Amino acid sequence: MRSQIRQPIITVAGHVDHGKTSILDALRSSSVQEGEAGGITQKISFTSYPVENLKKACPLIEKSGINLNIPGFLLIDTPGHAAFTNLRKRGGSLADLAVLVIDINEGIKPQTAEVIQILKLNKTPFVIALNKIDKITGWRKSGGSLKKSVESQNERVSQEFLEKYYTLQGALQSYSLDTDLFYNISDFTKKIALVPCSAATHEGIPELILVIAGLSEKFLGKRLELHDDPKGVMLEVKKEKSASAIEAILYDGELKRTDEIAVASLTGEPIITKIRILEEIKPISSKFEPKEKVAASTGIRMQLTEKTEILPGMPFLKFKNNFEEIKNLFKKELGESIQTEKQGIIAKADSLGSLEALLVLLKQSNVSVVKAGIGEINKSDVINAKANLDINELDSVIVGFNIGISDDAKEILGKTKVITNDIVYKLIEDLVLWRKEKIAEIEKKRLMGLSTICKLELLHQYVFRNTKPAIFGVKVSGGKLIKNLSMIDENDEKIGNVKNIQQEKNSVDESGVGDEVAISISNVNYERQLKEKKFLYSNIGESQFKEFKKNKDLLNPSEIKVLQEIADIKRRTKEDWGM
Repeated sequence: MRSQIRQPIITVAGHVDHGKTSILDALRSSSVQEGEAGGITQKISFTSYPVENLKKACPLIEKSGINLNIPGFLLIDTPGHAAFTNLRKRGGSLADLAVLVIDINEGIKPQTAEVIQILKLNKTPFVIALNKIDKITGWRKSGGSLKKSVESQNERVSQEFLEKYYTLQGALQSYSLDTDLFYNISDFTKKIALVPCSAATHEGIPELILVIAGLSEKFLGKRLELHDDPKGVMLEVKKEKSASAIEAILYDGELKRTDEIAVASLTGEPIITKIRILEEIKPISSKFEPKEKVAASTGIRMQLTEKTEILPGMPFLKFKNNFEEIKNLFKKELGESIQTEKQGIIAKADSLGSLEALLVLLKQSNVSVVKAGIGEINKSDVINAKANLDINELDSVIVGFNIGISDDAKEILGKTKVITNDIVYKLIEDLVLWRKEKIAEIEKKRLMGLSTICKLELLHQYVFRNTKPAIFGVKVSGGKLIKNLSMIDENDEKIGNVKNIQQEKNSVDESGVGDEVAISISNVNYERQLKEKKFLYSNIGESQFKEFKKNKDLLNPSEIKVLQEIADIKRRTKEDWGM
């Protein structure tokens, strides 16, 4: 006798505006997309899609002789990355299958790349819906099969379709994805199916359902077998006036309203709570209905008695007075996914799944993490980042994935670097770029510690004191002026060290290009020694010059020009100076 099986969990994901929700609408024959703000999915939404509806939407299932044992699909529509990364459990993704929606006319975009990487990371099998074929100029929907429709377009349209298809296929190949049109594939374990379709005209939607149903039936097998004990994942916590409503997925077992559940937390102590209200998503609907018990897999909404804050992405299971066992189980699960080092940056994300994805990608980019957490960047994170400044400047940064910064953190931020983004790969790119620039900055500081490149233009109209010390006006023409800098003139005559720098009546330690300042130099007589001069230069030793030359990629064009002028001055008395 065959074990009871649940409906597979299918995630629909892809780049914003490529038609994820429209594809779901076509599957559900609904019009959810039109009602959303700006046509972009604002929340996680479940759709319970019973097998009888599947067969009605896709007569091809019975025609092709597939014997469907699955009770239907649980479809998940995802806003950007959030639900997609939250759909996780120990050992990988909670999603059994994914539909990656790509606009055939636009190809791979940042969020597409993000989804591909997460799918590969979680080893989630997926099909690709090549949406918006109706936008190819001149495309005509035929009454026959999708294969016939693709092959019966006129020559110009067919050529345009094939160009877009082959371009996309090549781009997917760069992600090590071997793909083909679904009707050309004989072994679905070796190739990823591409299904051309249009959410607008519904062309290709029955074939998309057929491919998902076929893959579910053929390859998911044991993964769909149901057990007795309920297990799930908290997806989204919605704060309402009276209480918080939690949307979650029950992916195994049967959950009763009278059950006590244990929810994982970052403190290591499981949250034990009773269920006040249990609701289940209605078939082909966005509405929930009250239930005394629900069976996996299904989308549920709960109100809990416990007031402790529940974090998105956290696993939950039935509590059977086995606190220590559950504590160890959760500790192992969270410990495997949130591993930190003794030294490194601070990483924050909006959910456990997001944090996991971020940590994996940071590790791949050779970035160590000392502290990781869920929720907005707070005061404590900034304090820790500032402490990192004394250990390693490269670690004095906080990265935030799809989160903001609290007001009290902003108040003490100062020069602490914070990098946030709602696309994980863009976040990593921004961090890698910042670290590269920081390394160059640190190296330049070391280089400038040897000496400083500087060129000053004398402003003869501003002489405040002729001698003991001479105080006069200058303009920084190149490089940087700092206190105690040794200066020479255009004939390599030593003038003296800059004792003080004054800018707008305030004493300063340094000045940059374009600044007009007053400086004081001891043991110089301005009238006698400087009145006929036009420029002063910093006095650089030969070995220092060679070091600058070796690292000129760290210098800006202005500094390189001044360095060359100093070399020209020095070579008037020693031809091979700095060679």
